[in-house]
Amino acid sequence: MIKIKGDIRIDNKKANFLFNIIKKYTAAIELRGTEVKAIRTGKISINEGFCYFRKDELYIKNMNVGEYEYGSYLNHQPNRERKLLLRKQEINGLLAKVKERGLTIIPLSLWINERGFIKLDIALAQGKKVFDKRNSIKDRENKRSMDRMKKEYKMR
Repeated sequence: MIKIKGDIRIDNKKANFLFNIIKKYTAAIELRGTEVKAIRTGKISINEGFCYFRKDELYIKNMNVGEYEYGSYLNHQPNRERKLLLRKQEINGLLAKVKERGLTIIPLSLWINERGFIKLDIALAQGKKVFDKRNSIKDRENKRSMDRMKKEYKMR
């Protein structure tokens, strides 16, 4: 059996634009059946996903894992809720912060570690205001123009 290690990395590119990241965590995901094979083929999107608590357990919703093309009638449901596995201390800390300040938990990236397990980087985040987003756009444009100027200077 061939193990595919570390070749899949799915990023949520909108996360840094829409949210201020406060603290990052790495969680495992409880997967079923053909979900692992579908993820290894790259049929996954975490851009619309968000995390929430049900009692004392953390779940991710709207993480779309496409159907495995060689699966049978036992194929998984693409948008089902999936349980995230963290240490009890981390879950209790996240639960307290989400309740007290109105913060949210978002997925940042999904990857396969060196042992072949699928991991999800999540973050405790606070939504940005409109002026913060404008500042992010301005900073990005300034960085691009500086890079262009450096490149032109090196060409001379």
